[in-house]
Amino acid sequence: MPTTRRATLKALAAAPAALAAPARASAWRPDRPVRLIVPFAPGGNTDLVARVIGPHMGERLGQPVVVENRAGAAGSVAAAAVARARPDGLTLMIGSNGPMAINPITRADLGYDPLRDFAPLGLIVRTPLALVLHRDQPARDVAGLVAHARANPGRVVFGSPGVASTGHLTLEMFNAATGADITHAPYQSGGALTPDLVAGTVAGAFVEVATVLPLHRDGAVRILALTSGGRLSVAPELPTVEESGVPGFRAASFVGVVAPAGVPQEAMAALHDALKAAVAHPEVRRRLEETGSQVASEEEASPAGFAAILRRETEWTREAARRAGLLRS
Repeated sequence: MPTTRRATLKALAAAPAALAAPARASAWRPDRPVRLIVPFAPGGNTDLVARVIGPHMGERLGQPVVVENRAGAAGSVAAAAVARARPDGLTLMIGSNGPMAINPITRADLGYDPLRDFAPLGLIVRTPLALVLHRDQPARDVAGLVAHARANPGRVVFGSPGVASTGHLTLEMFNAATGADITHAPYQSGGALTPDLVAGTVAGAFVEVATVLPLHRDGAVRILALTSGGRLSVAPELPTVEESGVPGFRAASFVGVVAPAGVPQEAMAALHDALKAAVAHPEVRRRLEETGSQVASEEEASPAGFAAILRRETEWTREAARRAGLLRS
């Protein structure tokens, strides 16, 4: 009996360690660098976000997170490639409006379905748009712009980074919500639009706030309002479109991370934890917020939360594209 009792106690004492060992052994870690694909050229907001979070994700994962830019077809080239990538957790993509919500609504034969072929890791930021005018335009607020546009139907011209861009679709929704008759002038990119906005070639635009906030503060352009749900800490003096008299009007560029569908749950959990830790880093958060971006809430940053956002953004895009006559056939 004493021998049996000692053996039993010894087995019970060893049980916690035995149970813990498989958990430690099964915790997923990449065995080589992780690729984080940016579906656009270097220099834009998505590229900035990727390069800010990448190093901190790598620290958590124990392998470098290497940012790769793969531009083409408004993000669809990279998205199609990542959708077909091996689902081993070693290939991720920055998921944003173009490849995840706009292209599937406005372009045919993409070769991927964003809601079927990707597994969301989490939202990182939303970046609201600024309703901005050239400094010589007469309107001083949203109501003034709407009145001016109605009095001059078709003669007030807003530029955008391109047909079916977030700026274009936001303009269509603004026209629908206010009855303003603002004409759309598409450019090849935001970089091409900005000089003409400063020069007054176009009256205004809906563009990401980070692009025009310095120009606003220099007096080159005038921001009337932001499309966010609340005022931004970097520019608390700027009202929202909603509080300026257009109820429920919100729009934003979003940036998150997705993986190919089929990545094992253990890997998804480790990747999500790495992303969460990266965004929580004080320096990362500071750099994201100083661009005018709003860091995602805990719910939005979850895989389920980001998936819900993608569904909502797809429906918003569908309605805006319908109004613009851009629904794919």
